[in-house]
Formats: sequence, structure tokens, C-alpha cells
Amino acid sequence: MKFYYLLVTLFVINLGCVQSKGKHITEFSQNDIESGILVDVRTPEEFSAGHLDNALNINWFDTDFIKSVDSIDRARPVYVYCKMGGRSAKAAHVLDSLGFDKVVNLEGGYDAFMADKKN
Repeated sequence: MKFYYLLVTLFVINLGCVQSKGKHITEFSQNDIESGILVDVRTPEEFSAGHLDNALNINWFDTDFIKSVDSIDRARPVYVYCKMGGRSAKAAHVLDSLGFDKVVNLEGGYDAFMADKKN
């Protein structure tokens, strides 16, 4: 358990040092997902209320978040989103620090996607 806390602390320290790419969620298309993986980092309850097609739900607040993302292919682009963009930005930094080749934070989150869809 101490190792886990040490690992999380190191990732938090690295959050400010890692650069991830961002793209507004309304610019994301299903063509992007053909070569990549779409990850929704919201809670399972939020995910079940609605999500983008083909999204994989990995809860940012889950104590096993790092272990869960370890099963994702690091060589494929990973597109990350949440409700408004805060959790996904943090998750994108963690994925970058774990050695994923290309991580894209879908800025604005699911709320922005739904607002755009209504227009």
C-alpha cells in the first residue's frame, strides 16, 4: 500500500512537467477512433447516463486507475474525456508520464459534446 501512495505521489509531482495534447471534443470524430482508443474517465454512473460511442470507461477516481490503464496499448493514440475537461486533463498527464505515445485530452468534455449536439 505504501508503494501505491509513493507511485501516486510521483505522478502528481510529474503532472506539471508533462505536456499532453488537447483537442476540443467537438472536433473529435469517429475517424479519430479508428486508429486510437477512446477513454471516458468519468464514474460508472456518469458513463451509464450517456457516453461517446466506442468509449472505454476507466474511472479516474478508482484506486486502480493506473492498473486499469495498463491494459491499453501504449502505441495507439488515446483520446481522453470526462464531464467538463478537468479529470481528463489530469488523466492525460498521467498517461503521458506512463509512456503512452500519443495522448489527446478532449477539452470541454461530455457536457460540451452534448451542448454542441443540441445545436
